Amino acid sequence: MVWAKCLVSTKPMYTIGLKKTAQKPKSDFQFLELDELYWFIKKKPKTETRENTYIITMVSRLPRQIVGFDAAFDKSPERIQKIVDNGPEAKYYCTDGYFGYIDVVYPGKHIRNAHDKSDTFTVESVNADLRHYIPILRRRSRCFPRKLETLIAVLELFVQAYNAFGIAKMNFRLRQKSKSRELPFSVLDFL
Repeated sequence: MVWAKCLVSTKPMYTIGLKKTAQKPKSDFQFLELDELYWFIKKKPKTETRENTYIITMVSRLPRQIVGFDAAFDKSPERIQKIVDNGPEAKYYCTDGYFGYIDVVYPGKHIRNAHDKSDTFTVESVNADLRHYIPILRRRSRCFPRKLETLIAVLELFVQAYNAFGIAKMNFRLRQKSKSRELPFSVLDFL
């Protein structure tokens, strides 16, 4: 329960579009998970290929927060390295089978699991939340970002609200000392 003391504020976001926005609090993260999801910028006819836009997220398991992200037209190891360098340090970094994660230097131990999602379950869930709550990331949607800057701005706002929700959820459960999964608020209350 050492981590509960440092989570009083929602300001400690480490990486937003690869810019530092606040000083890193002294926190002791055990696990950070990295994953990527992709979408498209602009709407093009079906005869043309669309440009992939990759959103790379770094998520802490406990507390469940997005501690770093980036959106760009590539998912190069250099881009991932910048997210890791600007993010908090952890003992373990968990990734899936994407080969770009191999070339990254991690401050802690790297766990690469190419067979299943048992080590990246938190980041996969957060990426599903991104697709659920942000209309421009939903599949088969008529909403789409026309510019990369629009996507990054939407992600910045959502990450702030999502992290505030995560802190409130953790504090509520600590005060209630209950195993109940029901909360009197949702992430929508923080948007």
